[in-house]
Amino acid sequence: MKQPLTRGPVSTALLDLLGSASADDPRAGEELQEPVFSALADTPDIAFDDDLQLTLFCLYELHYSGIEGVDDAWEWAPGLIGARRRIEQTFEEKMRAAVELPQRPRTNSGDVAAALFKMTAPDGGGGISRFAAKQASAEQLQEFLTHKSIYQLREADPHTWAIPRLRGRAKAALVEIQADEYGGGRPDRVHAELFAQAMRGAGLNPEFGGYVDDVPAITLATANLMSMFGLNRRLRGAIVGHLSAYEMTSSQPSRMYANGLRRAGFGDDVAEYFDEHVEADAVHEQIAGRDMAGGLVEAEPGLLDDVLFGAAAALAIETWLGDHIMAAWKEGRSSLQPQSSFAV
Repeated sequence: MKQPLTRGPVSTALLDLLGSASADDPRAGEELQEPVFSALADTPDIAFDDDLQLTLFCLYELHYSGIEGVDDAWEWAPGLIGARRRIEQTFEEKMRAAVELPQRPRTNSGDVAAALFKMTAPDGGGGISRFAAKQASAEQLQEFLTHKSIYQLREADPHTWAIPRLRGRAKAALVEIQADEYGGGRPDRVHAELFAQAMRGAGLNPEFGGYVDDVPAITLATANLMSMFGLNRRLRGAIVGHLSAYEMTSSQPSRMYANGLRRAGFGDDVAEYFDEHVEADAVHEQIAGRDMAGGLVEAEPGLLDDVLFGAAAALAIETWLGDHIMAAWKEGRSSLQPQSSFAV
């Protein structure tokens, strides 16, 4: 990923550090602690804090494909891990306080799946998918794809961290889902590549991270949430719940997005990513609910609350992002950052 523009004192301190200092010092990165503490004390809402969410996004990117010009040795620098843990703690506390868990089901796979399906059932409201299908302009759909690119151009990777942390039925189910996400052995069918194809077809930059500077904190937060769940073993229940919620809320919205893109004049190369998810996720939701989440809870009943929390957090943060986008569009303005070139 290319180095992004900084958004405040913490992201400035981090990117300056990554570009100028050596990761070989055992104390490397400790100087990041003070600005992180200060920013966490001052932030009114970490989910919408541009500086802290960009910082967290960059810290996570060191565990993925890296940042252009940054030594890979920074990945495990103790100072950076300490700073990341501080930000994660506040972010996790925010999400746990923001969601309400349903009544706990019994810890068998059928009841766990039923609880997740109930949590993710359509509420009959409006939302971006319905607006996209019927009203969104071509420019607004470009904006939507821009927001989605922050995760979709590396789709499945955050959830893959969970594979070595599961066993038995839950692991087998997750691998089955991920195999489809990665194209079943066909590089051209990898879902991230299908999304890159959609970006190209819509006249957008298909490179991962190409629009980090254009999206607001809440878009970065949606990606950061799943990285936080995936990279912390203690949150393996939450990443399973998160993926379950994603699979259970994808099929019908994907149909609406495909319809909206075609209505606005985009071709099949743009809509194909969403076409793929109409069918794939109708199957994945059953595997995710009964075998992956249900199988995990049957094997480790103590993870039930975290599975429910992961699903609830996924739904909440996606709702916040959707509310941000729709509020901007209803006011006739862009949902992207002010410097974005896609102003409505």
